[in-house]
Amino acid sequence: MKRGFYTIMSAQFFSSLADNALFVTAVELLRTEGAPEWQRAALVPMFALFYVVLAPWVGAFADSMPKGRVMFISNAIKVVGCLMMLFGSHPLLAYGVVGLGAAAYSPAKYGILTELLPASQLVKANGWIEGLTITSIILGVLVGGQLVAPHIAGVLLDFDLPGLDLGIDLPAEAAIMALVPVYALAAAINLRIPLTGVEMRPMPRNALALLPDFWTCNRRLWRDRLGQISLSTTTLFWGVSGNLRYIVLAWSAVALGYGTTQASALVGVVAIGTAAGAVLASLRMRLEHAARVIPLGIAMGLVVILMNAIHSIWVAVPFLIVLGGLGGFLVVPMNALLQHRGHNLMGAGRSIAVQNFNEQTAILGMGVLYSLFTKMGLSAYGAIAAFGLLVALVMLAIQRWHAHNVRRHPKEMVHLRRMARRDHH
Repeated sequence: MKRGFYTIMSAQFFSSLADNALFVTAVELLRTEGAPEWQRAALVPMFALFYVVLAPWVGAFADSMPKGRVMFISNAIKVVGCLMMLFGSHPLLAYGVVGLGAAAYSPAKYGILTELLPASQLVKANGWIEGLTITSIILGVLVGGQLVAPHIAGVLLDFDLPGLDLGIDLPAEAAIMALVPVYALAAAINLRIPLTGVEMRPMPRNALALLPDFWTCNRRLWRDRLGQISLSTTTLFWGVSGNLRYIVLAWSAVALGYGTTQASALVGVVAIGTAAGAVLASLRMRLEHAARVIPLGIAMGLVVILMNAIHSIWVAVPFLIVLGGLGGFLVVPMNALLQHRGHNLMGAGRSIAVQNFNEQTAILGMGVLYSLFTKMGLSAYGAIAAFGLLVALVMLAIQRWHAHNVRRHPKEMVHLRRMARRDHH
C-alpha cells in the first residue's frame, strides 16, 4: 500500500471513533434530559438526513478539490455540531449538523481510494478501511459509554479552566466536550493526506445543474448488471446496520437489564465480529467473485431474529460476534465491486455519492419507521424480528435477481466479470 493510504486510515480512525462515541453520549444526553425514547431512536435518521438531502452535491464537491481538504472541512463541521449540542441547540438538530459533516466526508474518504490505488488493491484496501472503521466503532462506543460512566464523568465535570465557566453540568455534556479535540486531531491529520494528481472537476456555477447529472449517475448504476446487485446489497446492509446500533442498545436494556455504559459494550461486540469478517473477506475474496457472498445476507437476517431468544450475556457475546462476522464478510466484497463499477461508469466521488444516497435513504426510512413504531409502543423484540425478516427476504430476492441476470444476460455478465478479473490483476 502507498504511504498516503496509512494517513487516510489514521484520519478515518479518529473521525469515526468520535462519531460513534458521540452517538452514545447523545443517547445518554437525551435520556438524562428526560426526552422520550422515540427521540433517542430518531438520532439515527437525523444523522442520515443530510446524506440524502445533499447527495446530488457532495460527490461533485468531493471531486472539486483535493479530498484531504474536503475531509478537513467535514471534520470542522462536526466540531460545530458538537458545540451546538453543548450550548443550547436541541441534540437532534445538533446531531443532524454532525451528520452534515459526515455526509461531506464519505465521498472523499472512499473516492480517494480509487485515485490512490489500482483496482487490484481495492478489495484489500476496503478490507483494511472497513476493518479499521469497525475497530473505531468498537472503541468509539466503548469510549462513549465510559465517558458517561460516573467514575469518568465525575473527573470531567471537576475539570475547570480558570476564569471560564462553560455551563457544562451533565456527564453527557462533559463527554461531548471531551470529543471535540478528537475531531480536531482527525482534521489535522486530513491536512497531511498527499495529493493524488487526479484532475479536479470544478463545481458548476448553477448548483441545480447537478440534479440531472446525479439522477443520471444513479440510474446508470442501478441499470448496471453488477452495480445493481452490489448497490442493493450494501443499501440493505447499511439500512439495517445503521438502525441495529440503537436497537442493540434498546434490546440489551430489556433483555439483559443493561444501562448505557454496559449496553454500549455490546454494540462494540457486534463491531468486533464485523471487523474480523471484513479482514477475512479482504484476504479470501476476489473482486470477480463478490456475488458469491449473497447467501450470507440471507443467513444474517435469520440470525438477527434469534437475538430474541437470548437472555444471557454468555450467549449474547459469541452470538453477536458471529452476527457481525457475517455482515463484515458480506459487505467488503460488495462494497469493492460497487466502487469498481461506479468508478468505471461515472467517477469515484459521484459513484460514492450515489451509494451514500441509497444507503442513507434506507437508514433514514427505516429509522423514521422505527421511531414512529417506538412512539406507538413497538418493543425492541418486535423491531429485531421485523428487521431480521426484512434482511432475509430482501437478500433472497437479490439472489434471485442476480440469478436472473446471469441466465438472461450471460454474455454481458461474463464480460463484466472479465473486466473485474483484468482490473484485479
